[in-house]
Amino acid sequence: MTTTIHAGTILTLNAHDEVLTDAAIVVENGRIKSLHTGNEAETLITGDVVGGRDCVAMPGFVQTHVHLCQTIFRGLADDLPLLDWLKQKIFPLEAAHDEQSMYYSAMIGIAEMIRSGTTTILDMGSINHEEEIIRAIHETGLRAFVGKAMMDVNELYPEFRESTKESLISTRTLAERWHNTEGGRIRYAVAPRFVLSCSDALMKGAHEMTTSFPGMLFHTHASENTSEIAAVRARCKMENVEYLHHLGLLSEKACLAHCIHLNDNEVDILSQTRANVSHCPSSNLKLGSGIADIPRLMNRRINVSLGADGAPCNNTLNMFQEMRLASLLQKPRHGAATMPAKRAVEMATRNGARALGLADEIGTLEPGKKADIILLDLRDISNPVVDELYSAIVYSCSAHCVDSVMIDGRWVYRNKAFLGLDPCELVGKARVELHKLLHRVH
Repeated sequence: MTTTIHAGTILTLNAHDEVLTDAAIVVENGRIKSLHTGNEAETLITGDVVGGRDCVAMPGFVQTHVHLCQTIFRGLADDLPLLDWLKQKIFPLEAAHDEQSMYYSAMIGIAEMIRSGTTTILDMGSINHEEEIIRAIHETGLRAFVGKAMMDVNELYPEFRESTKESLISTRTLAERWHNTEGGRIRYAVAPRFVLSCSDALMKGAHEMTTSFPGMLFHTHASENTSEIAAVRARCKMENVEYLHHLGLLSEKACLAHCIHLNDNEVDILSQTRANVSHCPSSNLKLGSGIADIPRLMNRRINVSLGADGAPCNNTLNMFQEMRLASLLQKPRHGAATMPAKRAVEMATRNGARALGLADEIGTLEPGKKADIILLDLRDISNPVVDELYSAIVYSCSAHCVDSVMIDGRWVYRNKAFLGLDPCELVGKARVELHKLLHRVH
């Protein structure tokens, strides 16, 4: 099928940062076939013609750290630091999930992200019911790397773990079933939760699995909270990133969430191994974890992307909020010129694609790439003048500016409405399942 998208402006985010005006995108068989400007775009009528001349077309957002399993826990774990948050709230709640509660948690999270322009995610699930998260991703058309959380150690909540063998076997089974399915739209990332929840054997076994599946990623948390770091130091006699490097786990296939508290050696390791960092500014603030020194990392050519983390520590999954905070948080320390809006947009798009090993497929609008496209309507009182587009997107826009979302060449959100999803029905069913889940918590 062929679709022509007319747009007043196209932010390509390509290597030349081209901005096309009075332009059109031709989409065919799930990919961008061509881009056109001027008279050529004006007269172009090919297939299903979509009029978006008042809109800005840009690549869909790529979130490189999300927990869909936690979406229905939004508002149930406020005002706690990380380890207490896990011990008192998140681990007991995750342990109480059944198939239905997991499915609806994933569905409402996906709907929220699509509505706010996210087209690709790297998700860390829970120990159980990962198939339900994958089912939701399969049904909604989202592009995703998925992976059950791997935990064979849990001093915070001992009943919520599995044996090393069970974790590795179930992970491999899921990877064999789902990695690189749906034409590559669904892929797998092994996800040992964090150092304190994994034995050396589990960490090494998870990483070794990535060598058996082309394009598989290694996804974990690192250096998020000072209490966590102290516990890692006591157990491992080294810092988080040093320990991961000691086990041989870091490469361009590794995506580490947070990386707030790093020493100079750890920054050197990340730079040398080309491991990727997923910056989650809202979560880091809400849990009181700290502010990652992102310019320090970027100055060492470390690839930094963005993620909303989980709904209970944010409490939204909105990339506009993460872009705005990613920019603003650095300015008091490094100066007002630090982290301009354009850089935040790059983190949300092409940096995310690079972190996932998908830079040749998504993250920019170029012929041959997957048609993951969002249309923003900036005709709003919050954007009365839109000449400075990057500024408008990062500092002024919110989810209500998203007009339409295309993933893999298929509209999943059009004219501010979902196609194939009833959000009111999803929320109603999620509430029912949460009520049941809370009765199962012990």
